[in-house]
Amino acid sequence: MRLQISRSKNAASFYVVKSVYVNGKRTNKVHEKLGTYKELKAKLGDKDPYEWAKEYVAELNRLEKEGKEPTVIAKYSPSKLIKKGEQRSFNGGYLFLQKIYHELGLNKICNEISNKYNFEYNLDSILSRLIYGRILFPSSKLSTYELSSELLEPPDFELHQIYRALEVIAKETDFIQSSLYQNSLLLSKRNSGILYYDCTNYFFEIEEGEGLKQYGLSKDHKPNPIVQMGLFMDGDGIPLAFSVTEGNKNEQLTLKPLEKKILSDFKLSKFVVCTDAGLASHSNRKFNDKGGRAFITTQSIKKLKAHLKKWALDPNGWYLPGSLKTYNIDTLDEEKDKEKIFYKERWIKENNLEQKLIVTYSIKYRDYQRKVRNSQIERALKAIDTNPSKINKSNQNDYKRFIKKTHCTDDGEYAENEIYSIDTELINKEEAFDGFYAVCTNLDEAATEIIKINRRRWEIEECFQILKSEFKARPVYLKRDDRITAHFTACFIALIIFRILEKRLNEQFTCETIIHSLRKMNFKLLKGEGYEPIYTRTDFTDALHESFGFRTDYEIVTLKQMKKIFKITKNK
Repeated sequence: MRLQISRSKNAASFYVVKSVYVNGKRTNKVHEKLGTYKELKAKLGDKDPYEWAKEYVAELNRLEKEGKEPTVIAKYSPSKLIKKGEQRSFNGGYLFLQKIYHELGLNKICNEISNKYNFEYNLDSILSRLIYGRILFPSSKLSTYELSSELLEPPDFELHQIYRALEVIAKETDFIQSSLYQNSLLLSKRNSGILYYDCTNYFFEIEEGEGLKQYGLSKDHKPNPIVQMGLFMDGDGIPLAFSVTEGNKNEQLTLKPLEKKILSDFKLSKFVVCTDAGLASHSNRKFNDKGGRAFITTQSIKKLKAHLKKWALDPNGWYLPGSLKTYNIDTLDEEKDKEKIFYKERWIKENNLEQKLIVTYSIKYRDYQRKVRNSQIERALKAIDTNPSKINKSNQNDYKRFIKKTHCTDDGEYAENEIYSIDTELINKEEAFDGFYAVCTNLDEAATEIIKINRRRWEIEECFQILKSEFKARPVYLKRDDRITAHFTACFIALIIFRILEKRLNEQFTCETIIHSLRKMNFKLLKGEGYEPIYTRTDFTDALHESFGFRTDYEIVTLKQMKKIFKITKNK
């Protein structure tokens, strides 16, 4: 800021002027009018107005340098229209994502990739916007490009360059994943001793399958072609690696190729792989029974051999953690023992593979399963009463499995008529397994430790839930396989950044609270002055600012302050 004196025939007026940038151009703006020479002389008495004005401006500059800028006064006219097409509101929630993005060195990874190819567009800018967009305003690539202009820092690329960048991102997805893992080790120690693996699929709004898009068993029960995404997560809930495979491929076959990639690219060798029953093939267990690796996998009690099933369901011989006393689960107290988890274990050997079978029983889990089943039975009864013609085949978890169809006449003989009823025999069979849960492992650890590790498997299921709900990773509208792979690469990175953000906030806030709050962190541009936060300050925003070491919730964030924040988020 500097002093400017405007002289006329009858007076000399004193102004504080500062240089500002408007639309990228430097211009002068009157910060404050101090008054005329005559007015100041009357107010200051013996003090010279020129000397006082110089000292006043010097003090303003000192305060500005120390980050203690004086109050900003913005003037508005109730009779002046705003300019048509002028953007006045910008999102700043992405700044916190940007800080993690740069801490993970993704900008450097993009620069390395850019050096390998002969293109002129800014890959770092494109990838970062794809990631921020996936979290803040998940939509198509076209919409992501358009909505990127709503960020405080506008994009510096064209729409067609996004699609060209997708091809490169797909080619370099393995390099991105391995580099991202190595860079993440600089932020904090990764719990890579325990790895969780799961697989899900995503549908496409198309009729014919091609390439990766093939007809398979959709977990969304959609009659559309799908692709599969396999995901490894570390023991702290941070995604580690992923792969995209054809929709008609058996998901059990997706584990080993990605795990081999981790062994070679990530330089990991000793870890425990934890999976659900659907991925627990004998081949996968054998693969993780060598080289210092191990497995923990959910085991279906229904699929155990007869003698093992009998042992698992036997009410005798159960233990509580930390006790040598045995219990009979048929004699448990429904209230006192409701929160307790009982267990039994034994070693088994099948097809030359030794593994420990651990079975747990919980009254609380039993009640939960019965509550779910009763709800399904109610839906089945309603379907029979209201719309039996639409009762089709069902899967093993569908409420329609409880509906039994019989052909008979009024005299009880089989004929054309159909009668629908509840299959009580099936209900009784299922109830026999209520409260029981089993895992198999080749680890010789205490059963309580195995149970504790397996219990965290819900986090990888939550990862898929976040991708499908909050990040809206489905349905996928891209056609080419390379662009599909790039799409999921961006989703994968967004998930890593989001999980790290959750950890920094000490997991105090729900996924919905975090994402919706970031989306609402908007700022109003005060031309030549700075940005006025127009979001609500909450416990979440306080925790966010405290965790990241900068604040955006002052009554006004000056241009100078915002420029400093940009540098902080980019580790400059």
